[in-house]
Amino acid sequence: MKVFCGRANPTTGSVEWLEEDEHYDYHQEIARSSYADMLHDKDRNVKYYHGIRAAVSRVKDRGQKALVLDIGTGTGLLSMMAVTAGADFCYAIEVFKPMADAAVKIVEKNGFSDKIKVINKHSTEVTVGPDGDMPCRANILVTELFDTELIGEGALPSYEHAHRHLVQENCEAVPHRATVYAQLVESRRMWSWNKLFPVHVQTSLGEQVIVPPLEMERCPGAPSVYDIQLNQVSPADFTVLSDVLPMFSVDFSKQVSSSAACHSRQFEPLASGRAQVVLSWWDIEMDPEGKIKCTMAPFWAHSDPDGLQWRDHWMQCVYFLPQEEPVWQGSALCLVAHHDDYCVWYSLQRTSPEKNARVHQMRPVCDCQAHLLWTRPRFGEINDQNRTDQYAQALRTVFTIESSAASQKLMKKIFKANQLEDKVNIIEKRPELLTNADLEGKKVSLLLGEPFFTTSLLPWHNLYFWYVRTAVDQHLDPGAVVMPQAASLHTMVVEFRDLWRIRSPCGDCEGFDVHIMDDMIQRALDFRESKEAEPHPLWEYPCRSLSEPQHMLTFDFRQPVPQQPMRAEGAMELRRPGRSHGAVLWMEYQLAPGSTLSTGLLEPVGDKGHCRWNPHCKQAVYFFSTSPDPTVPPGGPRTVSYAVEFHPHTGDITMEFRLADSSD
Repeated sequence: MKVFCGRANPTTGSVEWLEEDEHYDYHQEIARSSYADMLHDKDRNVKYYHGIRAAVSRVKDRGQKALVLDIGTGTGLLSMMAVTAGADFCYAIEVFKPMADAAVKIVEKNGFSDKIKVINKHSTEVTVGPDGDMPCRANILVTELFDTELIGEGALPSYEHAHRHLVQENCEAVPHRATVYAQLVESRRMWSWNKLFPVHVQTSLGEQVIVPPLEMERCPGAPSVYDIQLNQVSPADFTVLSDVLPMFSVDFSKQVSSSAACHSRQFEPLASGRAQVVLSWWDIEMDPEGKIKCTMAPFWAHSDPDGLQWRDHWMQCVYFLPQEEPVWQGSALCLVAHHDDYCVWYSLQRTSPEKNARVHQMRPVCDCQAHLLWTRPRFGEINDQNRTDQYAQALRTVFTIESSAASQKLMKKIFKANQLEDKVNIIEKRPELLTNADLEGKKVSLLLGEPFFTTSLLPWHNLYFWYVRTAVDQHLDPGAVVMPQAASLHTMVVEFRDLWRIRSPCGDCEGFDVHIMDDMIQRALDFRESKEAEPHPLWEYPCRSLSEPQHMLTFDFRQPVPQQPMRAEGAMELRRPGRSHGAVLWMEYQLAPGSTLSTGLLEPVGDKGHCRWNPHCKQAVYFFSTSPDPTVPPGGPRTVSYAVEFHPHTGDITMEFRLADSSD
């Protein structure tokens, strides 16, 4: 059956109604899931296996049957581990129906159907009793309900319900315990992801400073965590102000509470500075003794940095304090971790919260609008002084068109804080509705855009600027300057150090056949996603260039959007040996002759293929193959051919890449 789905086209700005398969959402969910990444996480899998073996042995040593409850079973991997370890029976809970159906097939394929029952329900809906989903309570609780923040996927409510209704008192639990750690730092780079800095602009009258409104300076910021690959942040980008502090632990073998709580740790700052950011991560201990541990610690806090396991389903957390605060070396402070049932946040206090329990108990909420409109990378982009300098030469008294009511409100605050209300007129209309009266009968001599739009996901979605320029064409002076003048699409073949794992089939995982899962993901990708690029912030995911950057298409903003498609074909020579995992695509904007801004590469690729990417933008990645090792052998594929086409009526860019051997 087909259904009509409405969507806002991020490139053209129009609302479109598309005919989609009724299972389109399922396909997207599976294709963009982290299942492959988790199955490739060797450290996670091995530690779970060891922990499950130990838990089953402890139950058997007490002369009891080992009855396992596996919440969030996914592929059924942990349940199969439990049966292999000697469990008598497993109840595998999976709420996502396509995944539950796959788990049934995987369990059957591996010969465990007689000892594993897959239950397609949320764990809070599972019943126990003679006529229930489970005849009795389990005595081993196995779960993998964690996200980067530990509790963001609802782990606490799920554990709370399971202990009350589904498992025996003092059951074995794998993992047995989780501990959250935090480290206080000062970092101008990370703080620039949270606060708007003063903007310095050189003019004919000297340097002018655009300041953020006082409301923005006082705003506590967004309540959400910023999860990143912290191992890709250079230690030179922050100053450590505290030791690594264990903030709180959760014992999963006992009754768990999802109620709001706070945990305080007193410490003496290691250095004087400005406390701005809390870096946080967690570890899980699979056994009561803590001998089997899986940690998310970054390299500087890891016991074995050389053996660090790469993973993308669990990263590290960056939290921003409500306000930066001065600290002095040796002067004791309290770092407080607060959490409710789904979120964690931090505050810095001079006294223990037990003495003043109401301080900072409420979750911080943005009241300036900026944190609701702008992403963390967007804050960093606005605060990039080099980028600002390139635009500053084009700043004049202009009319500003802004159709978003929230953006209008925020811009008015900024203009008012800098006494610019009489120089900047915000026209609260969509571009195509603009009239001569709105412009007071004047023609536009300078059309200026960054361009940046909050609806953009892929680099070319910001071509919306071109559609805006086309919509206001009648209002432009014949000699009007359009800035940027043009944009160009570029690509390059790369070898990823780790990111390839998210699209690579697993096959066998710890001795269990999960090909059915691989096939399901591939079918979901083939539904549409395998023919599309997907956004990734590549500064977090190191890669090496195998080809030189290739220019594909140019979009001339000085002219309206053309009526006919634009197409280009070409080939890239692979000049360096390696695994051709995919092509990276990005946009470059020509502000003026000799002045270009790149959303991708920031400098020429070195001899060894090292790539330095724009940290404020997501680049697009088109994965070539799901093969775990698509190595280019001597005499083998040495070129990658491509065909790319821009469709002006939809704003879409379609592409195809093909590995070609030397005989093609």
